[in-house]
Amino acid sequence: MRGDDRGSGTVLVLGLIAVVGVLAGLLGLVVGAQSARAHAQVTADLAVLAAAGSIAAPTGMVVSDDAVSAADPCGRARAVAARNTGTIAACTVLPRGVVQVRVEVPVALGTAHAEARAGPASARE
Repeated sequence: MRGDDRGSGTVLVLGLIAVVGVLAGLLGLVVGAQSARAHAQVTADLAVLAAAGSIAAPTGMVVSDDAVSAADPCGRARAVAARNTGTIAACTVLPRGVVQVRVEVPVALGTAHAEARAGPASARE
């Protein structure tokens, strides 16, 4: 071994460790973003189902234990989204008992968004 090659293996190993660390960090960001998106979608799904369910419930039937009634399906969606750390960015009651919501969930790197739509089977297009 020549004298000027001493320590080159250490530099290569340190470089390899740095590259693996950067790749692991990027992978962590991608996984975190996907997890946040999934959480936002679940929150949107739950909120829109609660809203559509409150519209479809027979008169006099209690659909929840809170003060939000079938007269305000978007209020019901807001309540469910808030329990899941989300906020309703948009809520629209469409014809034939269909409800559409857009949800925002705050995460470490920003905000995750998701949309969902629900209603009776007779309203399918």
